[in-house]
Amino acid sequence: MTLTVGTNWSANHAYRAARIEAPSSVEEVQQLLAGSTAVRALGTRHSFNPIADSSDLLLSTANLTFAPHIQEYERLVTVGAGMRYGDLASELQKHGWALSNLASLPHISIGGAIATGTHGSGNGVRSLAASVAALEIVTASGEVLQLRRGDADFDGAVVSLGALGIVTRVALDIEPTYEVAQTVFEGLRFDEAVANFDAITGAAYSVSLFTTWRNPDVIDQVWLKRRPKTDAAPPADLFGAVPAPADRHPLPGISAVNCTAQMGVAGAWLDRLPHFRLDFTPSNGEELQSEFLVPRRHAVAALAAVRELASKISPLLQVCEVRTIAEDSLWLSSAFQTDAVGLHFTWFKRQAEVEAFLPELESALAPFDARPHWGKVFTADRAALERVYPRLDDFRALAAKLDPNRVFVNEFLAEKVLPA
Repeated sequence: MTLTVGTNWSANHAYRAARIEAPSSVEEVQQLLAGSTAVRALGTRHSFNPIADSSDLLLSTANLTFAPHIQEYERLVTVGAGMRYGDLASELQKHGWALSNLASLPHISIGGAIATGTHGSGNGVRSLAASVAALEIVTASGEVLQLRRGDADFDGAVVSLGALGIVTRVALDIEPTYEVAQTVFEGLRFDEAVANFDAITGAAYSVSLFTTWRNPDVIDQVWLKRRPKTDAAPPADLFGAVPAPADRHPLPGISAVNCTAQMGVAGAWLDRLPHFRLDFTPSNGEELQSEFLVPRRHAVAALAAVRELASKISPLLQVCEVRTIAEDSLWLSSAFQTDAVGLHFTWFKRQAEVEAFLPELESALAPFDARPHWGKVFTADRAALERVYPRLDDFRALAAKLDPNRVFVNEFLAEKVLPA
């Protein structure tokens, strides 16, 4: 199936590929790769930079949505890489199963999310990629490669940036279904937030802090997502922050109609772990996003550094979210060998101004070994990335082995990760 090339989610990048195809089988993927010299996989287009673009062929995974196969004894589900997390979650729930984690948006594709190291939140919750137990990859030569957790190359192949081949199937860890209850607190003083950071982020299974930085002395909202059977009841007072009297949107003054249910009412995991509902589009694309992840030991100092820039950040910013992620062993994961804290910025769609400011923000976070999210807007060069990703040379060797002709290396990867 041939599609329109078009733009990414926010329309801040127009894909320059000559063509886009949407195969629906492994065999069709192999046929499209035969003879191709420049190919990139494209998921739900939620990257905010050119990481998924190609000078020739874009291979959409939209039709690689093979029905989920649940292996109850192994606690695994195998699914097509193009399926959206929200659609998989619905199927799992029907059979009494769940994922341990979801991102703020259930609209994103499984393959694209894991390839870029996308994550949710929780002191003990690892990234979406860390739930991957096995991968099926079609390489440029047409070989169908199966990699499983424990294989020599597995930890390098999960967060792959699309540089190794086309991921067609993924096996994910699952667990029995569970409920989540979500409570929002408002008006947390910044000083209380940093003095009690561990207690606040540990107050529920998943915790997110939101602020616009317009008042640098206050964190506007704290979202607690509890598993009622195992987590304590929400406090009446969260270090001075008080429960919101009604459902809230992360952006001040915006209706919460698109958001998942709050007010402490328990519901299925898939209806509470994301911030936004699957049956609504949470934004009309009028935004840019950046995220920088620092080792947890640097979290308080990094927050203080961001606060120092509040007067420059706030005019460009819609909202900033602070989340925690548990460490993993995946080479290009932002939580590689360290518990991490994500500093996520949803900007107004003013790309020139945002890109002009980002070097200052990145410089302020550099002492804290900040790793940029691969799918968002950042300006870090290859040297900066080499400093914070110690297995980058190993990843280059793996890419050279699986894709010696650099079929999957576009200009973005050549500049940032895989020099010729």
